[in-house]
Amino acid sequence: MNKTHVWHLVVGLVVLTAGVTRAEGLRVGAAAVNIAADDSMVIGGGIGPGKATGQEGELRAVATVISQGEGSTVAIVACDVLFVERDFIDRALARIEKQTGIPASHVLVNATHTHHAPTTSTVHGYEREVEFVRRLEDAIVLAVETAAANAHDSDNVQMLYKLGEERTVGANSRVLLSDNTIFWIGSMDDAVRHTGPFDPQLPVLAFRNGADDKLRALLFNHSTHTIGTRQVGVRSPSFYGLAAQELESELGCPVEFLEGASGSTHNIQPVPVDEAIKRMKAAVLNALAEAEPQEVKRVASLKRPFEFKVRTFDESIEDEKVSSYCRKRAPAHADPIIDVFRNMRLKLKPEQGKTRETFLQVIALGDVAIVGVPAEYFTIFGVDIKRRSPFKHTIVAELANDWIGYLPNHEAHAMGGYQTWMGLHSYAEEGTGERVADEVVKMLNELAGK
Repeated sequence: MNKTHVWHLVVGLVVLTAGVTRAEGLRVGAAAVNIAADDSMVIGGGIGPGKATGQEGELRAVATVISQGEGSTVAIVACDVLFVERDFIDRALARIEKQTGIPASHVLVNATHTHHAPTTSTVHGYEREVEFVRRLEDAIVLAVETAAANAHDSDNVQMLYKLGEERTVGANSRVLLSDNTIFWIGSMDDAVRHTGPFDPQLPVLAFRNGADDKLRALLFNHSTHTIGTRQVGVRSPSFYGLAAQELESELGCPVEFLEGASGSTHNIQPVPVDEAIKRMKAAVLNALAEAEPQEVKRVASLKRPFEFKVRTFDESIEDEKVSSYCRKRAPAHADPIIDVFRNMRLKLKPEQGKTRETFLQVIALGDVAIVGVPAEYFTIFGVDIKRRSPFKHTIVAELANDWIGYLPNHEAHAMGGYQTWMGLHSYAEEGTGERVADEVVKMLNELAGK
């Protein structure tokens, strides 16, 4: 790796890797900060409070800062965690604005949704790991600070884009079973059909130094749940994060993965993790080889508050949904799972009908738009937003800036299944997913019209 463009700093519990770019008009810096974790921490992603022994790869916050001068700077951050939530993201963005001058409204923070990192949220049968969240917040701030510092005097940066694809790692996982339930766990031998789309699109966005033709940053996006490790029982950024880190080593620049709309998509075939990494890397490299220069006339961002309500529910009906499925499909684990859902509903009972606020965001990099939504967003919505977007190219990043649970579409709510069962993982009133899509498209049209 060219040492004139990459630095390694040890800062407390984190290790930093940063890349710098130079370009007339467009300035870009990128940095990756490791987040320390240990075996005592509860892992987010299961139903109970599981733990891991050891780690493969790194858990990181990766930032790319793109600027066209004062007032036209954005930062895009991806974190190898299950979720990011508004309380610590708001704190991180306030610190970033104070220390770099980048407005909080111009920073997008996405969770890669790995199910193999310490939990950043209280959900299912466990509570947030407070110390890990503190380290994550610091890593987000440090990554953006360093990327911004590296970008401040760069020139001759060229943006490249290619819409690639990867069709084999992932599938629609909302599978209708013969008893008219939707698959979650247990056997799928009586599967009838998939009930929604799979999105194979894999957009690749790269930034290249015009002076020496070297890459300074690369971002890619795909829409499958980030589950699976090479080794058993370890912490891991999973196949997307491991692919990004291997690509970073090979390409000599920071590589950032943005999780797409994957609330209804999993690797259910399944493709083994090692093979999934190989396929994702090949798809990214194939797209990069065909990526074309993009004219970037402006860099802009819109971030707006969005209100929604906690849905009301009938306890007996919700209890029956969980109990009947688990006792039939996962009898050996039914009782503890049923108890977890009962406890979540108990917490949500007094919250029914209350209004909550989150944020939606859209970023423009010339003809490329990046959309940030704060939920495990059903794939059908990601496809819909891209279809209706006025931009030539649109990337949808779920779990951005906050986490408000799953957002299924109307049809999915009618069919039922885990993603619709009332709980801390799924509590927004029906129709919220459709409203988010409509509001995002309005924001995209507004941004395109400026």
